[in-house]
Amino acid sequence: MIDPDHLLAYDIPEVRETYGPRECATYALSIGVGQDPLDRPDLRFVGAGDLVPFPTLPLVLGHPGFWLANPDTGVDAVRLVHGEQGIALHAPLPIAGTVVGKTRVTGIVDKGAGRGALLYSEKQLRDADTGLLYATTTSTTFLRGDGGFGGPQGPVKPVHKMPETQPDFMHDTVTRPEQALWYRWNGDDNPLHLDPDVAAKAGFDRPILHGLCSLGIAAHALVATLCDGDPARLQGLDARFTATVTPGETLRTDIWSDGSFRTRVVERDVVAIGNGIARIV
Repeated sequence: MIDPDHLLAYDIPEVRETYGPRECATYALSIGVGQDPLDRPDLRFVGAGDLVPFPTLPLVLGHPGFWLANPDTGVDAVRLVHGEQGIALHAPLPIAGTVVGKTRVTGIVDKGAGRGALLYSEKQLRDADTGLLYATTTSTTFLRGDGGFGGPQGPVKPVHKMPETQPDFMHDTVTRPEQALWYRWNGDDNPLHLDPDVAAKAGFDRPILHGLCSLGIAAHALVATLCDGDPARLQGLDARFTATVTPGETLRTDIWSDGSFRTRVVERDVVAIGNGIARIV
């Protein structure tokens, strides 16, 4: 059984990371950018010409790794899933540099015995030399096997209400069968996305795609539509992961002019990312 006070005070070591053009291009390729070699606006994200970091790159820089798998957390790490993700972009990320990511637990909600728990966390990504804050990322982890420990029942993060009208844009991306194996090199080595045996223990037929990979695909759709290809216009986003994605499936992102978005798995007609809202300038 988990101890909420222990987790709230858990010291997640800061991560110092030096990155450059290779890491920028690898991230963009891992979220499906560059599939069309004739799409000139996309080519700058993958190193064909003057390289530009894709705006959601801070999601993976300074990543603390799969720290919830540490035995002293008390968490059932096999059964947890990524529930929600947000990012606020404060300053442009240079094409190369050294950053420091510091992650902390900000809240825990006990949904009750048999219903799991919610763990809220935050990462601040700063320049290692100047301390300049580049981005703040927020995450909700659904601890499916850890409810009923007598913890607080709130507050629960509010959910963005989606428009009732038809979307103004749609953007399709066909994920690759090996996409999770590529994406893991951004620093997320959760075996749920890599090891068929671990996936089976968690109740899946095969390893599933990282939620942050699906979110990167949605962010690419937002840049291509609402931002008119200008990545600097995307200032942040928040979304909820509502269904798993199997590598190889097609993701269709529905987008509204107010920044609302959702991403559906075309083959199964299920929403994989819901209640999304992007901040566009």
